[in-house]
Amino acid sequence: MQCFITQSLHSAKLVPLVRGAARSVMALLSVLTPALALVLCMVVGFLFLKSRAPGTSPQGAGQAKGPSEKEFRPWVDQDLQDDTEITTAGGDKDEWVESDDEKDLAHVPYSPQRYPEETMLQRSKDFYSLMNQRRSVRFISPEPVPREVIDNVILTAGTAPSGAHTEPWTFVVVSDPETKHQIRLIVEEEEEVNYRQRMGDKWVHDLARLRTNWIKEYLDVAPYLILVFKQVHGILPNGKKKTHYYNEISVSISCGILLAALQNVGLVTVTSTPLNCGPQLRLLLKRPTNEKLLMLLPVGYPAADATVPDLKRKHLDGIMVAI
Repeated sequence: MQCFITQSLHSAKLVPLVRGAARSVMALLSVLTPALALVLCMVVGFLFLKSRAPGTSPQGAGQAKGPSEKEFRPWVDQDLQDDTEITTAGGDKDEWVESDDEKDLAHVPYSPQRYPEETMLQRSKDFYSLMNQRRSVRFISPEPVPREVIDNVILTAGTAPSGAHTEPWTFVVVSDPETKHQIRLIVEEEEEVNYRQRMGDKWVHDLARLRTNWIKEYLDVAPYLILVFKQVHGILPNGKKKTHYYNEISVSISCGILLAALQNVGLVTVTSTPLNCGPQLRLLLKRPTNEKLLMLLPVGYPAADATVPDLKRKHLDGIMVAI
């Protein structure tokens, strides 16, 4: 009897302790429940996304899923897209040529002229002296320039290297006064918006010392406008598309050679990359959708009263690192 009473007393003392422990556990669970729910949701979401990732297959591990025809997308640059871009993501694989028919390209001997070192040094100095006189000129004379000179300058620009020798450039030479004026209207309308809204105060401030604005009188005055388009892909006579590798880099190199060729014949220009004008100018000039405007160059002789900013170029040690 005494043992039973003792056990009852012990039980009576344990009940409050058990109840207290239970309350603590319930309080802890109430705090951890939202965190546990969040972790659980994250795990489920991760597993869901992983199951939908490319290359995974619901049929089992180890079964690689190749790209479907709808997912096929040849390698193309993604820069300078405009609203008229025809993307290749939804294109049919059959629209693209995977390789050229001419698989065995003949190679021929190459023996360019080699100069004595003294001649090399003098030619390098002479060419640097010529190019160091090149300036961006916004005051261009309306004096006519022989068309054959422009043709040769364009041919020179076309000697630039290009990815897989695709030559992804189109040079549109405009001399018609009415077309030049329409180009000016399009450019000035967009450039005013650029200066007032898109470019921002810092950009406009940096240009102020160069005395530039959205008024582009030289687009009417210059005897020629050269609009350089990059071809984001080629279009073959049979209508199929051909991949143009590194098309913007290739066309940019050709533009550099074009500037050197203009300087070589005594003509001037100013490199213009009018923002947001590409689609309108492409339509005006009736260029296909695979061509995107990269640069606009007014070309001619410098005006008699032409001026340029008194800028200084960096010295060799500021642009070259020798290792």
